[in-house]
Amino acid sequence: MIDLDANPDLRRLYHIARFRVTLGFAVAALAFWLARPTWATLGSGAVLAVFGEGVRLWAAGYLEKGEEVTCSGPYRLNRHPLYCGTFVIGVGFSVAAASALVATLVLAYLAIMLPVAIRLEEATLRAAFGEEYERYVRGSLTAPGRRFSAARVLRNGEHHALLGFAAALVILGLKVSLGV
Repeated sequence: MIDLDANPDLRRLYHIARFRVTLGFAVAALAFWLARPTWATLGSGAVLAVFGEGVRLWAAGYLEKGEEVTCSGPYRLNRHPLYCGTFVIGVGFSVAAASALVATLVLAYLAIMLPVAIRLEEATLRAAFGEEYERYVRGSLTAPGRRFSAARVLRNGEHHALLGFAAALVILGLKVSLGV
């Protein structure tokens, strides 16, 4: 557990992060309202977003949240594959929405919230796992011989993100179909 009283910067980030989900829903609602997708932009954006969701699914299939410093699967290549996938999904949504204002909103939200989440997560991992996490950061932690697990994907709740992702594509598709 991180000691927020000992670090005013982390306390400030924690307060920002508490509004991440609520603000995310507000940004998403505004982005859907402002979106002006076409079939071409929806197709292009969907390809990017599918790639981002694929990265998230891959990561969730290896992650043992709160139990260890996961360093297998995509965690061998990147310390934050879930956040990288989220960023790619955001870029894909921005392309699909075909609106500079939507792109600005979505990318600004991600540019603020993802670094906040990363800093808090890293502080939490350092507090919980100490030297083991530092070895991971240095690239000297050995990955267990773990395989991808769909059960882990479900335990990590990635199916909820997948449903949200599918719903976003359906909503944008309806906007194109209805000419809204």
